[in-house]
Formats: sequence, structure tokens, C-alpha cells
Amino acid sequence: MSLAVVSLSGGMDSCVTASIVQRDGHELALLHVDYGQLTETRERVAFERIADYFDVPPARRLVVPMHTLKLIGGSSLTDTAIPLEKGDLDRKGIPTSYVPFRNAHLLAACVSWAEVIMARHIFVGFVESDSSGYPDCRKTFLQAFQIAADEGTPPETKISINAPLIDKTKAEIIKIGMSINAPLHLTWSCYSSETLACGVCDSCLLRLRGFEQAGFSDPVLYEKCLEAGR
Repeated sequence: MSLAVVSLSGGMDSCVTASIVQRDGHELALLHVDYGQLTETRERVAFERIADYFDVPPARRLVVPMHTLKLIGGSSLTDTAIPLEKGDLDRKGIPTSYVPFRNAHLLAACVSWAEVIMARHIFVGFVESDSSGYPDCRKTFLQAFQIAADEGTPPETKISINAPLIDKTKAEIIKIGMSINAPLHLTWSCYSSETLACGVCDSCLLRLRGFEQAGFSDPVLYEKCLEAGR
């Protein structure tokens, strides 16, 4: 059984990715990043619950404090002076929730840890085709980072970076997750709330649309649904 580092935010895409990796026979090493985001505490809870679900021991769980991203700012997820936009699935361009070059920091941490624990694979839940338009979720970015990892590590290291969902839609991801019993009920996607999901941010809207298109009910409770008496 080969060891694989999985970047696990606590969200749906990374959860399904971890489920795929375990299904395919890899031993999971789960990495989570706290970067000062609005829902940092709730995402950490989701990470720990998902790690418990997969029976990943503490020695193979790594939480990386990366509050330099909050200090740098430039995102409505890390800077309270920047309003978090209401979700708009038809918006063109990059939303204010984009954290500048976050995934480069994330991947660098994954590569460093993989090198130390001698993992040959890294898996991330990046999605290009049905996301908020973040440039560091693109396949071309991932391919470029693979080259950087190859050049920046010893020749014998040979770490592969994989994003099995990168071409999938949210509906397709949910269908995959349901088919392999991914613990979607433990995930957290909301950008703004740590109690009930708001149901109106970009991430909530993408998730809700995905469940609707996939033909399943979202197991997470939403504030807007309670207000409507649902």
C-alpha cells in the first residue's frame, strides 16, 4: 500500500478526493491549512471529523498554520475590510474570495511533507470546470507546479501531483462521492458562517446547484432553508 498526501480542506471536493484515494488502495496522510479564513475554526472541525471517519492516526494528520496569507490580505476570506460578495453563479471574472496564490503555498507544504514522510503521491481537490474561476485551480497551474516540484526535490524523490476531479462538475463530484460513500455530511463549504451554512455565498450556491443537478439532497443545513421553513 503506497502512502499519499491528500490536501483536505474539509470541503466537499477534497473529501471526495480523499475517498477516491482510499478506495484505490492508498494509505492516507491528510494535510490541512489554517490561513486565517473566515470559517477557519469550522473547516478545522470538518477536517478532523473526516480524518476520524477514515481512521487516519494523528501521526498522519498535519495542520499547517499559514497566517501569512491573512497578513498579506487581498481576499474577502482573510481581510474583514473587504466585503464578501453575495454569490453569483453567472459572475464573470475572479471573485473577491480568491486568496492570492494560495494554492501555491498549499502545494509547497504538501510537497515538503511528502518528501519527509516518503510519500510518492499528492492528491488535491482542485476543480477547474465548475468552480469560482480561481486561476490557481487550473490544470495548467497544476502542471506547472509539477515541473517545479520535480526540479526542486532530489531526483530520487519522484512525487506525482494529482487532481482526479479537476475536469468534473459539482454534480459529477457529488455522484462520485455518493457512489463511494464519501462522508459528505461531514463537509463544510460555506465561506461566511461557522454555524449554519449561509446558502448565498458562491461556495454554497455551487454546492446547492450541484446537489440539485445530481438529484440528491444536501445533508448540510442552510440558514436560508430554515428561514423558508424547509
